[in-house]
Amino acid sequence: VMSLQVAAFAPVVVPQHKQPMTTRLHAEKDDEPKKSPKAPTHDVRNAGPAMEIDPEEAKIQAAFAEHQQEAPKLGWATDIRTLVEYNHGFAVMSTNSKSDPGFPGGSVVGFAPDAEGRPLFVFSGMSTHTQDILADPKCSLTVASKEFKGAADGRVNLMGTCTKLPREDLEAAKAAYQKKHPGAFWINFGDFNWFRMDIEKIRFVGGFARAGSVTPEEYKEASPDPISEFGMHIANHMNEDHMASTIAMISTAIPGLDVTEAIITSVDSLGMYVKVKRTPRASDQPQQFKLRLPFPRPALDRKDVKMVIMEMTNAAAASSASTE
Repeated sequence: VMSLQVAAFAPVVVPQHKQPMTTRLHAEKDDEPKKSPKAPTHDVRNAGPAMEIDPEEAKIQAAFAEHQQEAPKLGWATDIRTLVEYNHGFAVMSTNSKSDPGFPGGSVVGFAPDAEGRPLFVFSGMSTHTQDILADPKCSLTVASKEFKGAADGRVNLMGTCTKLPREDLEAAKAAYQKKHPGAFWINFGDFNWFRMDIEKIRFVGGFARAGSVTPEEYKEASPDPISEFGMHIANHMNEDHMASTIAMISTAIPGLDVTEAIITSVDSLGMYVKVKRTPRASDQPQQFKLRLPFPRPALDRKDVKMVIMEMTNAAAASSASTE
């Protein structure tokens, strides 16, 4: 598994002995023949002038970074399988255009993953993307998480070849597709054809400075996280009725990190991702970022998630009472 992951607030100053890393996605020696322009580098450091920060704020940020580094998270392959499995069933397919050679074609298409996570499609013969993949089966599918709202949310690009489905696989494909798209009455129309993508490359972006890839074999062997299937129902309930509890849990988990807003964006078996707002010490500029709030133990089912969150809420209340 190859990955790039940096847990951080908005741009900050880090002590000299802990400078943020610079990751070069591609490098060339100047004296080597150049077959193409040099690719840009990826630098997570603040490009502006260095500014001193409040010592107490520096301690809070160090504690936050350590907490996030140690917080349990789903593995990359599980994260990607989960994203694809519980997506709303629509994604962007990119093909090599038959009608406009040399240009990529892009289409929003319906899909459903099969038991191995391979995307299944049912396309009209008149669609341009159908004509494209019949001429050249190489394509990619960009799938966003169901809670996607911006660059801080997860998305994955699956690359591979898309070919017609064998007759013996049609019934299983129809069942999987109708589970994701129960109103898809057109799947039995005579001019619609079934396709499946065989995945060859996978690129994943989970948010700012959190990107990587897994092999098709790792992806196939992983299973979607079961809690994530209904996690957003729990998140919505907490956000609407119990945000104060979420804020208290964060304060207990990361002492000194006082946030004014905490919106849970996803829930899985190991914890939650929360989008928070805070204003740093000695500053009037608010920050907004995502953090990982782990469970004290893995949750097994919907009832267990409720029990775990209640345990965390009670622990936060007890911690607050002891400091008053």
